Amino acid sequence: MAVKLPIYMDNHATTPMDPRVLEAMLPYFTEKFGNAASRNHSFGWAGEEAVENARQQVASLVGATAKEIIFTSGATESDNLMIKGVAEMYREKGNHIITQAIEHKAVLDTCKNLEKHGFEVTYLPVQKDGRVDPEDVRKAIRPATILICIMYANNEIGVINPVQEIGKIAKEHGILFAVDGVQAAGKIPVDVQKDNIDLLAISAHKMYGPKGVGALYVRRRNPRVQLSAIIDGGGHERGMRSGTLNVPGIVGLGKACELCQQEMAQESERIRGLRERLRAGLEAKLDEVFINGSMEHRLPNNLNMSFAYVEGESLLMGINDVAVSSGSACTSATLEPSYVLKALGVGEDLAHTSIRFGLGRFTTQEEVDYVIDKMVQVVTKLRELSPLYEMAKEGIDITKVKWQTAESAH
Repeated sequence: MAVKLPIYMDNHATTPMDPRVLEAMLPYFTEKFGNAASRNHSFGWAGEEAVENARQQVASLVGATAKEIIFTSGATESDNLMIKGVAEMYREKGNHIITQAIEHKAVLDTCKNLEKHGFEVTYLPVQKDGRVDPEDVRKAIRPATILICIMYANNEIGVINPVQEIGKIAKEHGILFAVDGVQAAGKIPVDVQKDNIDLLAISAHKMYGPKGVGALYVRRRNPRVQLSAIIDGGGHERGMRSGTLNVPGIVGLGKACELCQQEMAQESERIRGLRERLRAGLEAKLDEVFINGSMEHRLPNNLNMSFAYVEGESLLMGINDVAVSSGSACTSATLEPSYVLKALGVGEDLAHTSIRFGLGRFTTQEEVDYVIDKMVQVVTKLRELSPLYEMAKEGIDITKVKWQTAESAH
């Protein structure tokens, strides 16, 4: 079967919408267009009913109750609301927040913003495999700590954190635990009760739903979490997030969550198989390739690999009919090597040659095989042009060679 080009392998950046999600959304653009906050007529009631149904679908995916789900415009807003909302609400209790160095920018930049307003933030390092050590979390706790914010799974290297253990530590100390669950929800089982999570951010477009809509889980009991709003207005969403609800988007998010819940087990099995096929294919035909982050604790659809002795930009240009990412989509406008890989201790040269493959619901085996062949062909060709690769093959230790570089010229 001929492969249709270009091939999409950037499912961490966004996912194509599932046709079943679109089908669920369509009526809410035209005949069921009511404002969910219009309580006086059937148009509004139909909108409200759709929203409440979606609330239940989202809650069900993560082990919450419908009343604990707040709809937002997406993950960035959810991250902002959970961190700033707690910081503002619990300021009297303390001003210290614990997070980690490889969070998504929506978390890191929110924390940086709070530092300007008198909050203190501890950015924990990660281990070589990309995971946070729960003991580091424990040691970082102070009397003034009000929030621990650690992502479930990383958006670049797909590594899954020991969330349950961290949640337990937070609970023992009576500290709120907030989790960016954007890459994990819908791909692996997430249960806010078992994991002791108090706040969880999720996004529709990372799970085959529409862009511009997300949700925030806010725990209602043991403990009841209160948030200060960051958007003021008509008091929608229990006063935590004012603004007319995006009913079609919310319906889409709900449907996407329902499909993920029903199909997650088989889907992750199939995608993991394809990911392993990709990995084995690349490792069998290329030497000097390195996997970034733990393979054991990793999302089933993620493979992040560095290809030594090739130039990153040339590699991406060489495989221009395959959509992949180097670094994370939200920061790939910069030429800096990924801050995530740097935190893992990956050297700058290797970090520049890293490719994140994000497989998904619609990825086929034919596509995987095409990508293996294409990568092998391009990497081999670039290495033929690389004197460094030739020297390394001859056993010369490149680290000991004295070159005149911009750095040594300083």
